[in-house]
Amino acid sequence: MASGGLTCVKYLTFFCNLLFALTGLLIFLVGGMVQLNYSHYSSFVSDHVWTAPIILIIVGAAVAVICFLGCCGALKESSCMIFSFALLAVVIFLFEIGLGLAGYVKHTGLHQIMECQFNSTMQHYKERVDYRDAWTLLQTELDCCGINGPNDWETIFRNSTLPAACCSLINLSEAKECTNVHATQHGCLQNLLEILDSKTLILASVVLGVAGIQMLTILFACCLYRSFRRSYDHV
Repeated sequence: MASGGLTCVKYLTFFCNLLFALTGLLIFLVGGMVQLNYSHYSSFVSDHVWTAPIILIIVGAAVAVICFLGCCGALKESSCMIFSFALLAVVIFLFEIGLGLAGYVKHTGLHQIMECQFNSTMQHYKERVDYRDAWTLLQTELDCCGINGPNDWETIFRNSTLPAACCSLINLSEAKECTNVHATQHGCLQNLLEILDSKTLILASVVLGVAGIQMLTILFACCLYRSFRRSYDHV
């Protein structure tokens, strides 16, 4: 029979495993929501930056699987399963820390990365249908025009004409085409950057909260493993 202390640690570990599983679900949902709601802006952000939501989805799924191992180990009092859980949890924890640090480093240079992507997609606007669709969607949803303003399109069209998405409303009695006079004067780069900055703060808060819960779970798992080993040594 397990002692009262061992039983307490066992159920605390089981409870923390449930919290651990919820953190995995939270990571999975955050990654899925970012991918679902903002993936159509991926043309304006480099590929290695936009893989972050996909990585979060994979990590969230992995955490759920690992938690099943930890819960079974706690209830069955299996030191082998608890040790495996703690080891895998540490790997996931370190991976999340590395992902957070990489995200911070990339975030500091996000403006430069996005500016490069914006210029590239604009330069190939006429040749690539996917870039035209991306610009139309971006300018329509964010009510913006060009990179820093409507004047950016002059180098592409070589005249005063602008993409129709730059003009949310045109009075047909005044003009039949979208021009600088009727276009919104806000550039798209700053608008999109502000959106991504706000989401980055949310992601950072989620990661910090998740890391705290995961560390607590790992500590309880280590205590439970030691208790199981001592219990078996006395038998």
